[in-house]
Amino acid sequence: MIVIPFSGSPLDRASEKRTDSVWLEEQLNDPNSLVWPFWQLRPFIREDSGSDAAKCPAYFRADATAQIAGPDALKIFLGLENRRAIFAADIISGTSPDEIGPLSGGGEFYEARAAAQLLSPEAAAILGQAKALIDWHKRHGFCPNCGAKTFFADGGYRRHCVACGADHFPRTDPVVIMLVIHGGACLVGRSPRFAEGMFSALAGFIEPGETIEEAVAREVFEETGVRVRNVIYFATQPWPFPSSLMIGCFAEAEAREITIDKTELAEAFWLEKSKLRTLLSGQPVDGLTIPPPIAIAHHLLKRFAEMP
Repeated sequence: MIVIPFSGSPLDRASEKRTDSVWLEEQLNDPNSLVWPFWQLRPFIREDSGSDAAKCPAYFRADATAQIAGPDALKIFLGLENRRAIFAADIISGTSPDEIGPLSGGGEFYEARAAAQLLSPEAAAILGQAKALIDWHKRHGFCPNCGAKTFFADGGYRRHCVACGADHFPRTDPVVIMLVIHGGACLVGRSPRFAEGMFSALAGFIEPGETIEEAVAREVFEETGVRVRNVIYFATQPWPFPSSLMIGCFAEAEAREITIDKTELAEAFWLEKSKLRTLLSGQPVDGLTIPPPIAIAHHLLKRFAEMP
């Protein structure tokens, strides 16, 4: 079974409890409940001595949230783990709260991508859920319908506009990410924002009224001029940067001629499987690098390399 980072959360999301404000308040005041502090979308993590992971979430008692994050902190209900409620709290502070105050010495705030690579897969999945939701709330403080202020509701899974009565819910944007293959090679590209030498699978947002297969074909042709067929689903990955669902696919190219759209890609080329296998083994090849295991693109490349 493929384990894709940010998937496989151990939590029972207990969605039926989200509308019960009395129950949620009880959980926040329960000394057995836990809260995971975030600051500027960075999770608070500490050394992990109980597993193979380098770090683990630095949880605190939920009834101490006001002391840790302030009385008005955003407190999102993430779910239940062994009947114990788990929350994420967004700390609003100009300076890192791990340097002074109740969190001092208890861990460190890490950039989310870096943290996910140090945590266990289960903890990384919880991180992805928490980070995406906190980010959504930060972006949706005002109603897109009338412009009035919106208010937190349902444990973090809804914002309500009192002015016009509209309800707004967290969204996930579907993105196709596809590895195009032709014989013993795969098509990889480098976005202008990538580091020099970094190449990955092609990707793009699905547009309204478009199927996954249609989006794969359109994006590949727009970026490289390559026509594809036989789109095959591989796996999906929740990607909390800020909140996408990466839909991994393979596709077969009709030919290898490339015409790059320079607004989308800086470079693109056909990577031979032999070179890809060398890269996956950790050995350098022509100054090239590929995405790390945190990204579904890595797993697409790895699966292709394993094909006979």
